[in-house]
Amino acid sequence: MGQHSHKHAEQHDHHHAVNITSLNKAFIVGISLNLIFVLVEFGAGFWFNSLALLSDAGHNLSDVVSLVLALLAFKLSKVKANDKYTYGYKKSTVLVSLFNAMILLVAVGAILIESIEKLQNPTAIEGTAIAWVAGVGVLINGFTAFLFLKDKDKDLNVKGAYLHMAADALVSVGVLASGLIINKTGWYIIDPIIGIVVAIVILISTWRLLHDSIRLSLDGVPVGINSEKIQQEIEEVPRILSVHHLHIWAISTTETALTAHIVIDNLENMESIKSTIRHKLKHLNIGHATLEFELDSIQCEAETDD
Repeated sequence: MGQHSHKHAEQHDHHHAVNITSLNKAFIVGISLNLIFVLVEFGAGFWFNSLALLSDAGHNLSDVVSLVLALLAFKLSKVKANDKYTYGYKKSTVLVSLFNAMILLVAVGAILIESIEKLQNPTAIEGTAIAWVAGVGVLINGFTAFLFLKDKDKDLNVKGAYLHMAADALVSVGVLASGLIINKTGWYIIDPIIGIVVAIVILISTWRLLHDSIRLSLDGVPVGINSEKIQQEIEEVPRILSVHHLHIWAISTTETALTAHIVIDNLENMESIKSTIRHKLKHLNIGHATLEFELDSIQCEAETDD
């Protein structure tokens, strides 16, 4: 029974873990493709004298920076702990996910401001040229988003990268549609209208990333983990009388830590109880647990800490 449970726990952990090697390749491919596209878009913007293309190139450049930061955070999260950073630099993944959410919000603001300005002062643009460049953008951004698709729900940092690329693909679809419509009808007003719709869609998809990133930055309980359920699971272990001073927080966007004071009836079974608790916590996606055991007859010294 013990071997079966242990094997099941390993399979469970493997299922929830991100593939670092494939993810590393995804970031490198994504950065390379998007950097090439930025250079092409800047060139096309100067060639066709298109402010829209130049603005979009600047926005795409910010996404390249975001991908580089996300890759850097993953590299830092693998650096060994030291006497000054006892958890290493794992928290950098949380900081980058928050920063990327803020970049997305700034991008939404820029799109809205530019779109409102175009609504008030419609300008003639080269529909065909913009449509061609936007079409390339749809392919590159869509493919890059696809690279992060399978891991986006396993890591908040990957989700940020996915949302950046998916948002860019959506912007490119909007630009492509407006370019084609303008080319056929001459309705320049369609460009800012599509821009506003796209900005609203990006805002809605980014809000959850921002919320989750702020929560982890403030050492809140990670989304998807129920602290009441965890306390109940621990208290169901035989010989445990109660649990208090329970704290749960994120070490990184993929690792969760817990500390708790466990009151037991005697200290003889402490090691087996500890092993049972750690096994339960593994199944609840908590890999780092620090447990302090107490007897019911002894008052907790840290009683006033919380």
